[in-house]
Amino acid sequence: MNTIQMKAFGKVNLGLDVVRRRADGYHEVRMIMQTVQLFDKVSIEKRSKAGIRIKTNLPFLPVNANNIAYKAAKMLMDEFGIQAGVAIDIEKHIPVAAGMAGGSTDGAAVLYGINRLFNLGLSKRQLMERGVKLGADVPYCILRGTVLSEGIGEILTPVKALPDCHILIAKPPVSVSTKYVYEHLKLDDSIRHPDIDGMVAALKNGDLSGVTSRMGNVLESVTAVKHPEIEAIKQTMIREGALGALMSGSGPTVFGIFDDKEKGKQAREILKQGTLARQVYLVRPYNIRPYHK
Repeated sequence: MNTIQMKAFGKVNLGLDVVRRRADGYHEVRMIMQTVQLFDKVSIEKRSKAGIRIKTNLPFLPVNANNIAYKAAKMLMDEFGIQAGVAIDIEKHIPVAAGMAGGSTDGAAVLYGINRLFNLGLSKRQLMERGVKLGADVPYCILRGTVLSEGIGEILTPVKALPDCHILIAKPPVSVSTKYVYEHLKLDDSIRHPDIDGMVAALKNGDLSGVTSRMGNVLESVTAVKHPEIEAIKQTMIREGALGALMSGSGPTVFGIFDDKEKGKQAREILKQGTLARQVYLVRPYNIRPYHK
């Protein structure tokens, strides 16, 4: 095998709670992560010339050591003494800096791809252990599916899959720094914490409305205040029939869950015609488990 092509799927957070800020500055979280059928295309080709070459369809993305895909390739190539080079092509479709793990999922795909191309024999668990060194979301992007995430995001427990539905994704024309959001998060009595345990129970029972009625994201207390278009997009989705709508991750992407495809399509067209969102997609959950066992 000299070339491998992969789909690197994005995610949304059905629920995101921050439990506390630790003494080391990291935040402990409890989240329900859900892979969605919106993906980047990542291909890796072996080259006889040493080195790592990155290409992408977005001119503003770094194609050097600042790209997480580059870091992922270098990590494994250094560890295993790989002398050959690789050419990595990334066709981006997941919104950038949007709370959907677009960079992390590309990094996860590269870890998997290098492992396969060079027959390194790393297991899923071993890839996840390396992935957390690149970013907290990378292990999840290797695991994929519907997952309870705890700790700083590295403790992952698969839960029963989200019932089939239609997920409308809309990214307003702003970008958000995750670092900024966490630095400005105030965990005081005004914060409404989502019912993560209740959401897990609803998933176990296949209760879609039980999931959507419990959706919540404490980071909205920072991002949505700074960017009021987030709340406006949520209200548009609810008005058009979404069972629930929420900001994903640190934002600014908003998603709405619909049990009626036509209502989802109508909401998509309304958002496309307006000025609130620049990128709008109607997708479904993606519940195929990890790249490999």
